[in-house]
Amino acid sequence: MKEQSDFGVEYPIKRETAPQNFLKLFYPFHYSVGMAVEKQLSGSNLTRHQTVILWIIHSKGEDGHIIHRKTIERLIGEWYDLGSPAISKVLRAMADKNLSLISIKESKSSAREKVIRLTKKGKATVDEMMRRTEAFIKLISDELTDEEIANGMEFMSRVGTIVEGGVPER
Repeated sequence: MKEQSDFGVEYPIKRETAPQNFLKLFYPFHYSVGMAVEKQLSGSNLTRHQTVILWIIHSKGEDGHIIHRKTIERLIGEWYDLGSPAISKVLRAMADKNLSLISIKESKSSAREKVIRLTKKGKATVDEMMRRTEAFIKLISDELTDEEIANGMEFMSRVGTIVEGGVPER
């Protein structure tokens, strides 16, 4: 007789049932866990789009604080269905003196291309996002064994590598 988890994952875990089990976990992980982490990243002051832009600059930017606008546009487009005008509006609001999280300058190589740079306040905001979210994730990891953490991290890392490398179509 097969055992099942709270989400309907069938045990023992086998390669043959991995696709069905993965999909059973997709909703709770992507939406419940993902949204909880995103909420921590956003805190009480940032919109979802601002949070994603700060995360993109932090994770994909040069030295974690400089990035081309076109890169932001390409990457945020993978998460949200945002066009160039909407992205410009979010970036302008983030550069506005009230938020002052980023600066927007012309690229030295092309006047049409813009370079986005975190300001001192933007860097501090990203640092606070990270501290707050790491504390939240620690609450979760405190409920797991070292083996569960290691296996989960290895799995997520491998899946991320495979997906970002381009999954071959069959």
